[in-house]
Amino acid sequence: MNRRDVLNAALGLGAGLTLCGSRAWAAEALSLETPRFLLVFLRGGYDAANLLVPHASSFYYESRPNIAIARPQGDAAGQALPNTALPLDAQWALAPALAGSLYPMFQQRQLAFMPFAGVDDLSRSHFETQDRIEFGQAGDAVHRDYSSGFMNRLAAEIGAGRGTPVSSMAFTDQLPISFRGSQPVANQSLRNVGKSAVNAHQADLISRMYAGTAMADSVSEGFAVREEVSREMAAEMEAASRNAIAAKGFETEARRMAHLMRDKVQLGFVDVGGWDTHVGEGGASGQLAGKLAPLGQGLKAFADEMGARWQNTVVLVLSEFGRTFRENGNRGTDHGHGSVHWVMGGAVQGGRIVGEQVDVNARNLFQNRDYPVLNEYRAVLGGLFARMYGLDSAAVARIFPGARPRDWGLV
Repeated sequence: MNRRDVLNAALGLGAGLTLCGSRAWAAEALSLETPRFLLVFLRGGYDAANLLVPHASSFYYESRPNIAIARPQGDAAGQALPNTALPLDAQWALAPALAGSLYPMFQQRQLAFMPFAGVDDLSRSHFETQDRIEFGQAGDAVHRDYSSGFMNRLAAEIGAGRGTPVSSMAFTDQLPISFRGSQPVANQSLRNVGKSAVNAHQADLISRMYAGTAMADSVSEGFAVREEVSREMAAEMEAASRNAIAAKGFETEARRMAHLMRDKVQLGFVDVGGWDTHVGEGGASGQLAGKLAPLGQGLKAFADEMGARWQNTVVLVLSEFGRTFRENGNRGTDHGHGSVHWVMGGAVQGGRIVGEQVDVNARNLFQNRDYPVLNEYRAVLGGLFARMYGLDSAAVARIFPGARPRDWGLV
C-alpha cells in the first residue's frame, strides 16, 4: 500500500472525507436564505404504484389481487380506516405507511408527487439506469463523459463567479457518480459517526508522512474536517443515548444530515437501498410498507431538524425506475419503467399531483407492463434548478446537455 492508498483509506472510504472535500468544508457558514438541495436516491427501483396509489383505477385492483392497497375509506368521524389508502385527490392516494410522516406534509402543501416520471433508458438494469441518471447526460454510454455527474455540474453553475466553491457533501461511503467532476465535494457516511477507523496516533503518523509535500495542507484539512464532523455530531448522539430522540436507521441519519445542512452544506446526496421487491412485496403492510415507514419518518425528521432553513430547502426523492404494474407470481413486482418523484420543502408549492399524466389503464401502459415516462427527470430537475438558483437556459444546458427543461412551478 503506497502513501496515497493509506490516505484514501483514512479519509475517503467511510472513515472520513475525501481530500477534495476538505476544501469544500472550509467555506463559511451558510446564511438562512441560501437555497439548499438534497437528492435522495432510492436504489433498487421502488414500487411507485404502491406508494402513490391510483385508487380511481379498477385496473390497478385487477392487476394486483394480492398486493393492492385498499381504496380510501373512513369511519363515521372521517378518520381513515387502518390499512386503507390516504386520499390525496380524486385519482390518487398515499400509502398508509406514511400516515404519520409525509401525509401531514402533503396536507400542509410542502410535498408534491409527480407520477409517470423517470429516464428514457430501457435497459431495466439497476446499474445502467442508476448511472445514466447520475451522469445526467444526453445519449448513450458510448458518448458519455464518465468524469462528470450532474450534481457536480450544478455546483459549478451556482458557484460560478463566487470565488469559493459551493459546499457539497455526499452522505455516503463512496463519492457517488452524480458528484464526479471538477468541483470539490466531501463524502462521509453518517451511519457510524464516531466509529473512526483511524485513531489520533494513526492520524499523526499519516500527517507526518506527508509533511513537507504538496499534499500536506490537504491531509491536515482532511483530518480537521473529520474532527469537526465528530464534534458537531457528539451532542446529538449523546441526546439519543438518553432517549431524547427516538430514532433508528434512516431517521437518525436524516437528523445528522440536517444538522450539517443547516449551516454548512448547500448541496447534499444520500442513497437508500433495498427497494428491489420481486418477492413478497406486500400491500398496506409487509416488505415495501416496512421500508416506506422509516423512510417517511426520516424525511419528516430531516424537515423538523432543518428548522427555519426548511423554508429554503428542497428535497427530491427518485429511483432508477418503477416496477411492473401487474404483480408477478411471487406476489411481488419486477423491473419496470416509469416511476413517481417526490418534491418536498418549505417553499415547495405542494399539496398536489404535478406533471403530465394519463389515465391508469391497460391501454396506457408502456409495452403493456409499466408506467410510461411522460416527465423526463432532466427536464423536471432543469426547470426546478432554474427556479431555485435563477439559472438561465445556457447554464441549465450545461448541467443537462440536450434536455428541454420544463417548469412545473414547484418552488
